[in-house]
Amino acid sequence: MVPKLLTRRTAVSLFTGAAFALATTTLPATADIAIKDGQKLAFMGDSITQGGWGNPGGYVRLVIAGLEANGVKTTPIPAGISGHKSDQMLARLKKDVLDKKPDFMTLSCGVNDVWHGARGVLLDQYKVNITAIVDQCAAAGVKVVILTATVIGEELGNDNNKKLAPYNEFLRSLAKEKKLPLADLYAMFEEVIKTKTKPGNAYTSDGVHMNSAGDQIMARGVLQALGLDAAQIKKAQDAWLDIPNAAGLRARFDAGKGKAFQASARVSPRQLEKLKADAAKTGKSLDEILNAAYAADVKALLKPAGEYESTEAIFAAKKDREVQAALEKKFAAHVEALLKK
Repeated sequence: MVPKLLTRRTAVSLFTGAAFALATTTLPATADIAIKDGQKLAFMGDSITQGGWGNPGGYVRLVIAGLEANGVKTTPIPAGISGHKSDQMLARLKKDVLDKKPDFMTLSCGVNDVWHGARGVLLDQYKVNITAIVDQCAAAGVKVVILTATVIGEELGNDNNKKLAPYNEFLRSLAKEKKLPLADLYAMFEEVIKTKTKPGNAYTSDGVHMNSAGDQIMARGVLQALGLDAAQIKKAQDAWLDIPNAAGLRARFDAGKGKAFQASARVSPRQLEKLKADAAKTGKSLDEILNAAYAADVKALLKPAGEYESTEAIFAAKKDREVQAALEKKFAAHVEALLKK
């Protein structure tokens, strides 16, 4: 059978239909992000949230950058204060958040309520405080994104994490009851901590406060709770790689009698990835390389090569600040040299 010649109208019609079918069957749909361009996003919390804004690579900064990478430019309202618990957050909610009229607010609360022990907040009162925060936000037209409290020590079975468990269970049930977005950050940390092959802190600087990896986990959890899909999260993570000074490097030398010399430097996440990859090629971790270089710098100050009898002598002579400043510069030079390799 000889096919009929297509008229121009028929050809256009068939092409349009095929294109529509292709678009509806093969192109992935973009997730609907809850927060919209131009809206305000508040972040209520404690020192983790305070650092999440104050640190260039903190989770608050990463959330804002991740949204912007996906075409959603928001105005952040940072409201984290170190040491604060649920009662203090409730007391300052109006002044620090509601009066600034945000559209959304993330709520990160629970670590200090447990960690502070006798100065903390018992579970029953915590439930009252958190419910009041959520209800006051709802009355003001502010949508709350609930964050489960993050770990209190990277040893998941320790007493503090056991005490924290019912607090987080309450947050999960409250989010379900109130139909609020939930970022189950504790579950995310639990998952990655279980895969650790070495002891020590991998996602926090001290078991509680975030390092670069921890901040990225928190930001990813918040973005997922706001509705970003895997492709959008990937776009956010790509944007994070080149944020200047968003990742921290540290070195420490134990000087004895409870004293220590410490140094820090900041790089972009992409630079941090390079440094870690280069270190892995030597069979050592980046921390091992940096701490070894820092230790060598400290020991170079001691006799016979240096002028001090011991590290204790540096503190006794009240030269520790001067020495610390000099060591900080040398540490920065080590990092710069590694980046140039």
